[in-house]
Amino acid sequence: MLRAKLGKEVVVKAKNDIGRLFKLSKLLSDKGMNILAVSGAVYGEDCVIRLITDDHLRTMETLAAANYAPHEENVVLVELSHKPGMLKRVTETLAKEGIDIHHVFATALDEHDRSLVVLHSSNDAHALVKMVEMEAKEHAAATV
Repeated sequence: MLRAKLGKEVVVKAKNDIGRLFKLSKLLSDKGMNILAVSGAVYGEDCVIRLITDDHLRTMETLAAANYAPHEENVVLVELSHKPGMLKRVTETLAKEGIDIHHVFATALDEHDRSLVVLHSSNDAHALVKMVEMEAKEHAAATV
């Protein structure tokens, strides 16, 4: 089963140093916030960390108060079955609609039947519509 919704991602650009992700995660966990997904990459001397949390507004406030300069980006959160071909179906649908994926990260565990895909595209609203259409088709096929 596929489920999709719009979400907010908190993005932090900072100097890359050892322990940066530890400092961020400690700051948020000390305030009782749960990180649902994270992506990080290094670009020269800087790093970019993307966070999906259970409270993006509190995350923004907490990081800003700690002298980070966070910003929000819209994302599409797609929860889907953890089986071969699901990412292919999602990306094929978006490609056919001319939707460019700007960044994506995903996770799944072998022992679970669900996975989470976080994506930001050239048109997140249209991407969401296409994901909801996929969801409706899956639901209709499952009830037949």
